[in-house]
Amino acid sequence: MLPESASSVAPQIDHLFYVILWITGFFFFVVEGALLYFVIRYRTHPARKAVYSHGNNTLEIIWTIVPAVILIWLTFSSQRVWARIHGQAPKNAMEVEVLAEQFAWNIRYPGPDRQFDTPDDIATINQMHLPLDRPVVVWLKSKDVIHSFFIPQFRIKQDALPGRTGQVWVKPTRPGQYEIACAELCGLGHYRMRGFVTVESQEQLDRWLVETKADE
Repeated sequence: MLPESASSVAPQIDHLFYVILWITGFFFFVVEGALLYFVIRYRTHPARKAVYSHGNNTLEIIWTIVPAVILIWLTFSSQRVWARIHGQAPKNAMEVEVLAEQFAWNIRYPGPDRQFDTPDDIATINQMHLPLDRPVVVWLKSKDVIHSFFIPQFRIKQDALPGRTGQVWVKPTRPGQYEIACAELCGLGHYRMRGFVTVESQEQLDRWLVETKADE
């Protein structure tokens, strides 16, 4: 049902997704089945008289407590995953800056000095290359309106807001090329705001960075 997973957090997110799907699916059939039963069981009939029912306090307490417990458990489960994605990245993480604008992804890598906005920066448009099996911190900014940085195979989606720097980190685990989509309606050209991320070995990435810098 879901795209292939290509990051270290994707299996956890997928597991949480399927748990929620199974829970909601189970209760959907229970509720719809009960509804169908009551519609048939208590349908109008000339020989049947209406009676008043004040309800069942025990049943009402049960169907209040059970969903509450499930929702609290899901909240803590999802919070652990959320904290991992948006929490402190490992110390050996690579850094990439993404500046979104109508309608492109401006991607910047720090040069040998490991500082952004210096002469040795390496800049590309709609083309991101990331190392395999190494964590990467993505700093997100927006030049104009709200955009949403979305890579389905990584299971990450983070808004890029004007005047604010957002952060998300990911550890790619599968080599290949994946689409960077904007998941926020950002204007008439939203449909063509499309980039690509290539996951490759560290050696291939280093070579690509050198070639890209030479072409500037």
